[in-house]
Amino acid sequence: LGYTGMVFASFSIVVLGFIVWAHHMFTVGMDLKSNTFFSAITALIGIPTGVKVIAWVSMLSNSSYARGDPVVWWLFSFIILFTFGGITGLILSCASVDVLLHDSWFV
Repeated sequence: LGYTGMVFASFSIVVLGFIVWAHHMFTVGMDLKSNTFFSAITALIGIPTGVKVIAWVSMLSNSSYARGDPVVWWLFSFIILFTFGGITGLILSCASVDVLLHDSWFV
């Protein structure tokens, strides 16, 4: 999961990110095939993102740091918030759930 894993994960997030632009428009009435395609690709982004999170946690667990260091607490907080955002993104990648939860406190 070292440098090459992070490079491949970042590159695949960029490539898939150019494809999934329409997942912001699930509620405008796209046809079923388009919704299915964009839902699948949006959920697929979770794989390289998970690789990046695992690499970050691995990097932090293998390093020596002081517990009182504010940067370490910032990194842990960032990883936790990033993971929660990714989990909600995976939930909302399903078009029917996104339409159901649209204009609610969840989105």
